[in-house]
Amino acid sequence: MITVSLCLIVKNEEDTIGRCLSSVADLVDEIIIVDTGSDDKTKPIVRKFTRNIFDFKWIDDFAAARNHAFSLAHKDYILWLDADDVLKEEDRKKFAALKQSLDPSVDSVTMNYHLAFDAFGNVTSTLRRNRLVRRERNFKWIGAIHEYLEVWGNIQHSDIAVTHSSIHHDSDRNIRIYEKRLSRGEEFSPRDLYYFANECMDHRMYEGAIEYYEKFLATGKGWVEDNVSSCGKLADCYNQLNNPSKELEASLRSFRYDSPRAEYCCRLGYYFLHREQIQTAIFWYKLATELKPPNVQMGFQNAACSTWLPHLQLCVCYDRAGEHLLAYQHNEKARHFRPTDASVLQNKAYLESVLGITEGGGGNERIE
Repeated sequence: MITVSLCLIVKNEEDTIGRCLSSVADLVDEIIIVDTGSDDKTKPIVRKFTRNIFDFKWIDDFAAARNHAFSLAHKDYILWLDADDVLKEEDRKKFAALKQSLDPSVDSVTMNYHLAFDAFGNVTSTLRRNRLVRRERNFKWIGAIHEYLEVWGNIQHSDIAVTHSSIHHDSDRNIRIYEKRLSRGEEFSPRDLYYFANECMDHRMYEGAIEYYEKFLATGKGWVEDNVSSCGKLADCYNQLNNPSKELEASLRSFRYDSPRAEYCCRLGYYFLHREQIQTAIFWYKLATELKPPNVQMGFQNAACSTWLPHLQLCVCYDRAGEHLLAYQHNEKARHFRPTDASVLQNKAYLESVLGITEGGGGNERIE
């Protein structure tokens, strides 16, 4: 059986660190905590789990801090988490099983990262990260902000999920670091251009975000998933700036970088639906229901756009077009994914009234 070192970098994480460590402490053989300047109760909480707490002077560089944490590990493999991450019970069991069975020739194990959930507990945003890496490979973190772990070799994809459960964060931290780097005249990499654009967008600096998304795309060196994502984010920026023609252009631009994605079909459906171009909206929403999710191991995915959302929107479209049976059928497909959704249930009651459907009357009340 392999041994595992857990490595975290922390600062003022008193609200979350105990929850994180409680979810994984009994599954690992060593816990390494690198503290970058906490002045709250983080350290006393951590001491309940480990004495391995090391101070690291913060230099506006997440990769440097993570690489330092990795350098302090001693076990066969290194598992990394953030303080607001947890392993839920099902994933704890899967991790324990993985630890028992993992072939020691595996260099890295990827895990799902569940980032957001809807009101029904369904995952709405997920990606994959290299989570468990063989220590002797000496893999390094790269990037001062939005850092990534550069790995290669024998990579195994697991079905284990790490759940992100944030309570609060310093929303200005990253953009401050980027602005410092710009003020020093530093030349940004394509990755930096992309993530700085994201920070600008998050801070509602839409013109600046557009500028840096365009600079990123102009390099021609971006990862395909970031290229596609940039198009959606450009569309969002133009929407906020009330520029619908540029919004439409940005959504369509995503097709330059990959085959159509359900997310962009839903975007286009929404665009045309709100301009009462119902048949065009129906075309794009139907296409969203027909597309398979992209075979992407590491990029962000939004399951809603290929499951319930286009069916719910098709219900709206067909109702406006007077095709109530089709509206009902698509609402039922949406209900399959969200059986207690108030909007879906309201649509169901309304359409059953229009169609004269009653419970037990002819079998049309359940169309999967």
